[in-house]
Amino acid sequence: MAANSDFLLTFQEFDSSESHLGGNGDATTISIEDTGAGSHKPQKQRRSAPVTSFEEDNDPLANDDKTELLSGQKRSAPFWTFEYYQRFFDVETHQVRERILGSLLPWPGKNFVHLYIRNNPDLYGPFWICATLVFVIAICGNISDFLVYLGNPQYKYVPEFRKVTIAATAIYSYAWLVPLALWGLLVWRNSKVMNRVSYSFLEIVCVYGYSLAVYIPAVVLWIIPNEAVRWFSIVVALCLSGSILVLTFWPAVRDDQPRVAIAIMTAIVALHILLAFGCKAYFFSTLEVKHTAVDAAVDHGTKSSPTMKMHRTNTMS
Repeated sequence: MAANSDFLLTFQEFDSSESHLGGNGDATTISIEDTGAGSHKPQKQRRSAPVTSFEEDNDPLANDDKTELLSGQKRSAPFWTFEYYQRFFDVETHQVRERILGSLLPWPGKNFVHLYIRNNPDLYGPFWICATLVFVIAICGNISDFLVYLGNPQYKYVPEFRKVTIAATAIYSYAWLVPLALWGLLVWRNSKVMNRVSYSFLEIVCVYGYSLAVYIPAVVLWIIPNEAVRWFSIVVALCLSGSILVLTFWPAVRDDQPRVAIAIMTAIVALHILLAFGCKAYFFSTLEVKHTAVDAAVDHGTKSSPTMKMHRTNTMS
């Protein structure tokens, strides 16, 4: 009995399970360590999993937002919504300032699109530059008419509000229709001849919009009733803004046929000159103001002298 008790109280070494089950291929073994470890893993996973409510699971909008955030992509809004155009006005103030300064100081060999526009083309700058230019032309045109005949008692100043409408039509048509026509022409020529430089419609609109920024201070100088000062400011503004257009669009057409490239550049410059001269001739024409004042004075004098009318009638009879 003592021997048996000593045998039970001592530790015994057993052979591994592989040695006992080597001859029995159908036998299965259960590992307590593996089972214990496996039993704890699902608990850890359950604790780390977030608790979601039934409403969140059934909300399609929440699921779409989560999918967009996880994938890092955002759905494109339809073009008839404000969200579609909102991204075109997402620009910082310093970017607009740099683009305006870049349009005022063209430099040979520097492409305006590659330096300022390509990373983030916008419509904010072109839209407000055109709006500012419209009101500046209309206001300065009325002020110029007032200053020309400031001391003339026969001239009665009447503000011409129609100048705002005419200026808006001219400026916005030039800033949108000309880029649209140019973009279509460049796309058509790229299908014929492969050019190394190409621009999108939004980039062309940006170039035309920012190129008009130099006309704002030039138009303010047109208030001075001196034709020499006016023509000097027109020439300076034309050279600066025209240089931006030439330096930007020449790389896009230089690989084309020489005649086609020269014709395109000539049309760009000609339309730009036509806009400047047209605004000067219509809104700041001293000759037109003089004729209007003289006609008004003659009509006023004719209506205020009935004696002259009677004398003319008697003479004819």
